[in-house]
Amino acid sequence: MNKNMNPYIAAAYLSALVIFTGCAEKVENKETEKAYCISKELKQEIKLAKAEMLPIQESITLTGEVESNSDKTVPFVSLVDGVVIDTYFSLGDYVKKGQTLASVKSTAVNEMQDDTQTLQAQLAVAKRKLSSVEAMYKDDIASQKDLQEARSEVAILQSNISKTQKNMQLYSAGGSTIQIKAPADGYVISKNISKGMPVTAGGDQLFTISNLDKVWVMANVYATNMRHVYVDQPVVVKTLAYPDDSFSGKINTISQVFNENERVLKAKIIMDNNGMKLRPGMSADVVLPVNSQNKSALAIPAKALIFDNNQSYVVVYKKDCELEIRPVTEIASNSQYIYVEGNLKPGENVIASNGLLIYENLKNQLNNSTK
Repeated sequence: MNKNMNPYIAAAYLSALVIFTGCAEKVENKETEKAYCISKELKQEIKLAKAEMLPIQESITLTGEVESNSDKTVPFVSLVDGVVIDTYFSLGDYVKKGQTLASVKSTAVNEMQDDTQTLQAQLAVAKRKLSSVEAMYKDDIASQKDLQEARSEVAILQSNISKTQKNMQLYSAGGSTIQIKAPADGYVISKNISKGMPVTAGGDQLFTISNLDKVWVMANVYATNMRHVYVDQPVVVKTLAYPDDSFSGKINTISQVFNENERVLKAKIIMDNNGMKLRPGMSADVVLPVNSQNKSALAIPAKALIFDNNQSYVVVYKKDCELEIRPVTEIASNSQYIYVEGNLKPGENVIASNGLLIYENLKNQLNNSTK
């Protein structure tokens, strides 16, 4: 009888083995289908942003450059011939009016002093002549024309003396050495003077000082953008040096003639320079709002959008192990947001940094689960 039962026992054993193997495969499949989770390390690097319903506001971006305020910029040209003995400042330094910036060896001070003495002697003679003409005018001996000429001669000599004295105030003479002093408070934004360099009266600019409390941002307006740009238009200025900072301003003036070299109109934006973050010569992007629309849409950061195979996607975050890929359609954009429509709801969190890496991991998991 035991022999007759052996086939049944074997069949039962085989059935149990198949069932056990099937269960093991199901457990293994469940392990392979386990949800993708963001690691602790990656979690520290990602940024989340909520999808918000916002009024659609598009924008354009113009290139530009920061310039000094020419109304508060003083270029210095030497008034004397000589040779630079030493300099006491560097490019970018802040200097005070009257601060000594350089020493120059020159005989010009003695010449200016001689000129002053000569002018003063001529003035003394002119004043005596004026007194005499005034007396004769009272006695009807001199004409009104004679009186006017005498007064004019005195005024001209006084003006020349004053001009010479002001020039001399720029220098502190010591023998043949003179001191060049800062003509105003401000930052040194250009320097073309060095030890041993010869300088000439009325020659090239030796340095330029500018007050940088306010600066100009000159934006390049191409013909295709002319219809979008107007005076008093609000703008946002961004720079590579401070990518996380935005500087608000408005367009003050727009040139009426195209720049010959660049073929652009120049739009001037006067900016408060708090913190001295805007420096002359710095490149800038000027963002202008255009085409304001009377409707709202879901807004997300531009970095949250992933483009793959002619379709845009976002990665929706619910939990570290609960993420979803959602297709969306772009309908508008500006420098801050992209407006989308599709399978996304207001208030949902999207991955706004390192989204492509997470997207690829989720996509690979989805492909594996469908095989």
